[in-house]
Amino acid sequence: MMKLNIQMFAVPFRKVSKTRKRLRRSHNAMEIPGMTKCPTCGEMIKPHRVCKNCGNYKKKQIIEPKEKTV
Repeated sequence: MMKLNIQMFAVPFRKVSKTRKRLRRSHNAMEIPGMTKCPTCGEMIKPHRVCKNCGNYKKKQIIEPKEKTV
């Protein structure tokens, strides 16, 4: 005689509503990274990064800024 290996899984009693599902997943939303103003040119940059616009970091010239072509 063959032995059947049947596993029983938990089955929800009621359907989970859209609101309850969305409340549970609310912390998965994308976040906007914190931005700061460059003290020399005023461009919005991520903190602790060299400014791509002027090439300064902590008011010191680190890299030469690229010239914009029109």
